[in-house]
Amino acid sequence: MSKNIKPETQKIESRWHPSIRQVQIIENKPNFPISWLNIQGYCEYSLYLENFQHIQVEDTQQMTTGTDEHQILEDEFKKTATVMSYDEMQEISQKQKVVSREFFVISPEDGIRGFIDEIWIMPDSVVIIDDKPGDKAYDSMKNQVYAYALAYQQMNPDDKRDIYVALRTRLTDNIFWQTKFTSNEKYEIKRLINHMQQLITGKTFFKPTCNLNKCKACRFNQVCDNSKV
Repeated sequence: MSKNIKPETQKIESRWHPSIRQVQIIENKPNFPISWLNIQGYCEYSLYLENFQHIQVEDTQQMTTGTDEHQILEDEFKKTATVMSYDEMQEISQKQKVVSREFFVISPEDGIRGFIDEIWIMPDSVVIIDDKPGDKAYDSMKNQVYAYALAYQQMNPDDKRDIYVALRTRLTDNIFWQTKFTSNEKYEIKRLINHMQQLITGKTFFKPTCNLNKCKACRFNQVCDNSKV
């Protein structure tokens, strides 16, 4: 049996970073959006331009469409969703499947936070789903959903259920990639997150992509000092 649940967002004290957009300081550590990991895999230098240099450019049509489609899914979900606390949701999931959208996860330890598109919490397992355009599983997409799994796992350290991560074609039921979140994936995503923390704290430098096609498609190509266009 599936039960639609919309959990309340957990409240955690934080403050915005004084100079870096989208970064918060939580427990004295920079905390960045998990969605950055998808952007990082495309070109991490674009993160620098937007959030460190505060360069503003218009969203692409793909970005606008993605936002609109996410809202369509969220509005449809709300029609039958039941609002419950995080603890109530976890209790119910011990006996039956719970489904939620825009599920907030955070890890002060690793400095990440974000909203999972859809999560299925079942008596024997958890499935974390990220909706994407198309049906090709890029490494950057996988990194994003791995980070969601890491944050969820750290929010529930005593939960021994297996965690699976999946990518699904937006506005469809087509799950085109899925795998179990194991210690290997955990090690690799923590290593990437540490790299991001090094970038945020200035201990290493943002590198632009070497892919000319990415530069051509990038919305920052007209203002990027490393653009190959």
